[in-house]
Amino acid sequence: MLVIGEIGINHNGDIEIAKRLIDLAKQNDLDFVKFQKREIGLVYTKEGLDKPRESPWGITNREQKEGLEFNRQEYYEIDKHCILKDIDWFGSPWDIVSVEFLSTFDVPYMKIASAMVTDSELLEAVKNTNIPVIISTGMSTKEEIDKALDILGDNVEYILACTSSYPTPDNEVNLRFIKTLKQQYPNYKIGFSNHSPGIKAMEIAAVLGAEMLEFHMTLDRSMYGSDQAASIESTGVELLMKFVKNLPILMGSKDWVVTPKEEEIKKKLRKTQGEDGCSACRNTRFSYDCE
Repeated sequence: MLVIGEIGINHNGDIEIAKRLIDLAKQNDLDFVKFQKREIGLVYTKEGLDKPRESPWGITNREQKEGLEFNRQEYYEIDKHCILKDIDWFGSPWDIVSVEFLSTFDVPYMKIASAMVTDSELLEAVKNTNIPVIISTGMSTKEEIDKALDILGDNVEYILACTSSYPTPDNEVNLRFIKTLKQQYPNYKIGFSNHSPGIKAMEIAAVLGAEMLEFHMTLDRSMYGSDQAASIESTGVELLMKFVKNLPILMGSKDWVVTPKEEEIKKKLRKTQGEDGCSACRNTRFSYDCE
């Protein structure tokens, strides 16, 4: 099972925070970190960007979006830091220019964010990179996912069960959907993208056979940002990864066995029939109906 720590926009435009989150992922043996890449002028309309919105960077949507977005030089610095720390990174592109930019790096995947599932032009651009694809099912119908899969073709490797609410309440997580995806898409690897405010849903997803876990990570959930409330802090990351590493041991082999330790206990606790009757009956104040 692969584990992705999504840094997303939780770095708040600060490259040093991004590096600390990369370090956190590496310290806990995550497989990847993920970012989101946008060309602001292509993703949002001028009218939308000019709307009022208070943030640490100003009073408009434009100032907030630009404050959150890393420039190209900062992505080169991210790439360099990930190489230094020996951890892979990739991103979710929100426009064609960002697809082209991300493909200039040696990224292991392209992630189709739930919001971009129906953007056929972007999907075609991603397909043309020949980079393996992860796609999330959040806020998507089966017909929308099937259409996206038709466009992306053999590039798709993982389909992730996902609910696009931040944070996701328990009654909307729908972990059984993982099994539905396994049944309906047997030719793909199925995983889980978490927006629940804790690690419980991911632990259960892993037990249900998720082959990839993705979650938003943060240094502090009280920081500014729309994704912070649905993110996992350092203690949660550590606990999750301990569970993930121990899960194969907990799951066992499926075989019907009596373990060596059980054999020892069996000798002490099972009723045994001797020449003078049941030893259990002789050695306890309770009476047994012995066979």
